[in-house]
Amino acid sequence: MDLLKDPDLVTELGPLLSAEAAAEAPGAGVDAADLEQAVWVRLLESGRRAPDRADPAEPARWLRRAVRAEARLARRRARREIPYDHRRRPADGRRHPSADGGPQPAAAAGPVPEDALLHGEVNRALRSAVARLPGRCPELMKALLSPRDLTYREIAGELGISQGSLGPVRSRCLGCLRRMLAAEVAAPGLRGMER
Repeated sequence: MDLLKDPDLVTELGPLLSAEAAAEAPGAGVDAADLEQAVWVRLLESGRRAPDRADPAEPARWLRRAVRAEARLARRRARREIPYDHRRRPADGRRHPSADGGPQPAAAAGPVPEDALLHGEVNRALRSAVARLPGRCPELMKALLSPRDLTYREIAGELGISQGSLGPVRSRCLGCLRRMLAAEVAAPGLRGMER
């Protein structure tokens, strides 16, 4: 299987690669196009170690394995990467000189407007997702997130359910909320031509 010697291979495996990458990308937290590109690079780099083209199932099997391997690598990479926040001060609280030797500009005294905007958007998205939860979940989540800091006994009394069932119901509601938010965050937008 050599891309340079067999250009039809790209057209044969392209749709399968697109579908596999689109399926694996949300779970890996990467863009499907990046995952596709990594697999093509892996195929080009593999050279003679690539599967035999004589067996028609072998290239597809290799492709699926390669997509999953690249997705695993992306997940590992995401766990190791720590985003850089240029607004945080060092642990000692002092400003250090900049790279050119001059003093650093003073940090803003109040909250940064971008942070306030992002925080507001996150809160709106969370409230919207909580409102779409099924059954008694919206009421329970609103009671749990209430600024009044209610106890389980008070929440059970407000909702008219037993205190012992709050934990399992809360767990189911949080699981549902987690799945809803993961699907909304990880769902990539449409790219290219729509079908």
